[in-house]
Amino acid sequence: MTTAKIVGTEAGDARITWHEAEQARLVLAVSHGAGGGIEARDLQAIAAVLPEHGVTVALVEQPWRVAGKKVAPAPKTLDVGWRGVWPALAAPGLPVVSGGRSAGARVACRTATELGAAAVLALSFPLHPPGRPEKSRAGELLGAGVPTLVVQGGNDPFGKPAEFPDGAYELVEVPGGDHGFAVPKRAEIGQERAVTIITDAVLAWTVALG
Repeated sequence: MTTAKIVGTEAGDARITWHEAEQARLVLAVSHGAGGGIEARDLQAIAAVLPEHGVTVALVEQPWRVAGKKVAPAPKTLDVGWRGVWPALAAPGLPVVSGGRSAGARVACRTATELGAAAVLALSFPLHPPGRPEKSRAGELLGAGVPTLVVQGGNDPFGKPAEFPDGAYELVEVPGGDHGFAVPKRAEIGQERAVTIITDAVLAWTVALG
């Protein structure tokens, strides 16, 4: 069952689209990046697959997207929006995994401990701006303070898997994937397989969380 709900936050109205599992054991809340919305291929795939396995997926649209703006606000404002939707995400009374893609992954990492997240899912974590490895955001990832899964494209200009520092997190690579997990036509895997790698990894990880 899929339902959408507007939730007021101090940053404006956000929207949660619920993809509910019949007998849910946890909620996986995932937000989008700074350049797109919940229509991203990875978010849609996760929402389609995981509810069949006891995971309710909540796709969260930040207030700037709901308001129809094209440019994301400052990170602090994104955090305000995420904090504002958290009570609604926790309302079912289940453990909540805080997740996001790109900028949304940074938000999840920055706020996980504060909000009491059970774990963090970081899709396409933007380790650094393209071509600027010295501007590392590794501290946000390493500071999440809860079990964390990173799913990263092998050719992501915001940080390839080999660039990530050692730390207490798991990392799954999507071979050849870019920041949106698109793979070239001549890649070793096709697009469908790339998406399956993402959903399989997230599913196995949520099962291991208990």
